Amino acid sequence: MVSIKGLHKKFGKNQVLNGIDLSIGDGGIFAVLGPNGSGKTTLIKAILGMVVPNKGEIKVHGEDIRKNTDYRYKIDYLPQIANFPNNLKVKELIRMIKDLRGKAAHDERLIEVFKLQPFLNQKLGNLSGGTRQKVNILLTFMFDSPLIILDEPTTGLDPISLIRLKDLIQAEKAKGKTILITSHIMSFVEEVSDEIVFLLEGEIYFKGPIQELKTKTNQPDFEHAIASILTDNHA
Repeated sequence: MVSIKGLHKKFGKNQVLNGIDLSIGDGGIFAVLGPNGSGKTTLIKAILGMVVPNKGEIKVHGEDIRKNTDYRYKIDYLPQIANFPNNLKVKELIRMIKDLRGKAAHDERLIEVFKLQPFLNQKLGNLSGGTRQKVNILLTFMFDSPLIILDEPTTGLDPISLIRLKDLIQAEKAKGKTILITSHIMSFVEEVSDEIVFLLEGEIYFKGPIQELKTKTNQPDFEHAIASILTDNHA
């Protein structure tokens, strides 16, 4: 699904990605983790074509992304911060995104799942942060793409909406989709992820199942395993 070889990216003198090699197969949920400044967002944006690497190769669905931008139509992306036009109504935004994508959409089902019906005629600028995030989730999941990238998807969600999001992610996984997630909420990561990719100072420190990480760090639980990595590398 995603193949990355020798990926380097600098911003000025700051080396953000330092020779990343990563292969993510078809199907499953992969969490991309790491402390602030580790390169998570840069890696995700490089896969999306929003950041151009200095060196290296990225292939999605076997296609070199530098040679063909059409691969982006096979990705659904939830950004960490959704900058919606405040003067648009929710239903107008949904219609606009459907027109832009030109694909069959499953918006009515998701409107019901996240109880958005009362908000469809409201302007986006008048919505709470949690409701805006539900709209963000709807726009991401209403199409049927094989690769889904979720950047901090739990932000602002109430407990019931969080449960619905987890159910939605598992349902998409059951269809054989590949899902990449970044999150600071370790309990959420542990509950939904099949594997984690842990970045540290622009390099991959670990890739594999959470149980394997706990064994490697000799820690009893996931949060302590992560804390152990960070402590050992900032001693």
